[in-house]
Amino acid sequence: MKELFIKDEFIKLDAALKFSGALGTGGQAKMVIQDGLVLVNGEVCTMRGKKLRSGDTVEFENIKFVIKNEG
Repeated sequence: MKELFIKDEFIKLDAALKFSGALGTGGQAKMVIQDGLVLVNGEVCTMRGKKLRSGDTVEFENIKFVIKNEG
């Protein structure tokens, strides 16, 4: 599982998918989230603005990553 390091307290789900390289654009992220193709902490999440914090996991297709704070 990859680690996605963030500087702030949280990152929104759509931004995390884009920043991780799982998807190329925010528009693509919005579509796959709305289609129920993304899991957050093992459960389907359709909220693109879902705030992810350190320790949260995200899965999309064969890509899995965990959010970590940089500090």
